[in-house]
Amino acid sequence: MTAQDSATLPSRIAVTAPPAAGPRPGSRRAGTVMAALGVTAFSLTFPATAWGLEGIGPWSFVALRGVLSAIVAGGALLALRVPLPARRHWGGLAVVGAGVVVGFPLLTTLALQTSTTAHAAVVVGLLPLTTAVFSALRTGARPSRTFWAAALAGAAAVIAFTVQQSGGALSTADLYLFASLLICAAGYTEGGRLAREMPGWQVIGWALILCLPLALAGAVIALQYEPFRLTGHSSAGLLYAALGSQFLGLVVWYRGMAAIGVPKASQLQLAQPLLTLVWSVFLLGEHLTPAAPLTAAAVLVCIAVTQRARG
Repeated sequence: MTAQDSATLPSRIAVTAPPAAGPRPGSRRAGTVMAALGVTAFSLTFPATAWGLEGIGPWSFVALRGVLSAIVAGGALLALRVPLPARRHWGGLAVVGAGVVVGFPLLTTLALQTSTTAHAAVVVGLLPLTTAVFSALRTGARPSRTFWAAALAGAAAVIAFTVQQSGGALSTADLYLFASLLICAAGYTEGGRLAREMPGWQVIGWALILCLPLALAGAVIALQYEPFRLTGHSSAGLLYAALGSQFLGLVVWYRGMAAIGVPKASQLQLAQPLLTLVWSVFLLGEHLTPAAPLTAAAVLVCIAVTQRARG
């Protein structure tokens, strides 16, 4: 090999090396399905919480929800002998725990004491946009202008619909709802980032374990001062909130976010308020206005645009 050959070898390698592979179409489709399953699971959270509050106090409900889901997650981690996360991950796991294990469940449960599920759906209507903003700030994601326009349009449609559903009046629960919006968006963003480095079920699993001491202490204290009556509704609501939305829903949600990215996955949640309102009709006996199908069509168009836009 001559000196000239040696000098030009790196450039030849650079020219002939295959380009870095992006996410495969099949992987993106699977990620979209996973994120959609997470949204479906989350859409039942408010009706399940309303059922739970029929016999269980709000603080007790949230604490017991955290204890039950942490027991299931801890059993899975122990059975599979999953090693402890790296030290650099614990800060992110603390954010996930504060956002989706403690903050969002507690604040929305307190809000649902005086708010209907229709009004509380305003939070979910704004959550996709807020999560996309947090993702841009935290991870450097830069979605296109088309993405942001469709996301804003979808959020506006959901807000208009849910405010109309609640009669156009703001309730005293709004402070709880808007605070839960911010803290949950931070938890979603951090969880989506961590799910690129470790399996999504381990992200929520370790976050639940991290919050277990707080949940246990909260349950012991709250149960002394709040009512606790297990009925068919309150038992089903507690079990679903703990296992369906707190654990299994977040497992598939974080897998989806890792596959298709936080911004695009978050926009699938534009459908969540409408699904929640459908469940509220069948499970809680609430009534919807004729605006529901029109809003659903508008939101589905916005979702399609965000999924095709450059993320």
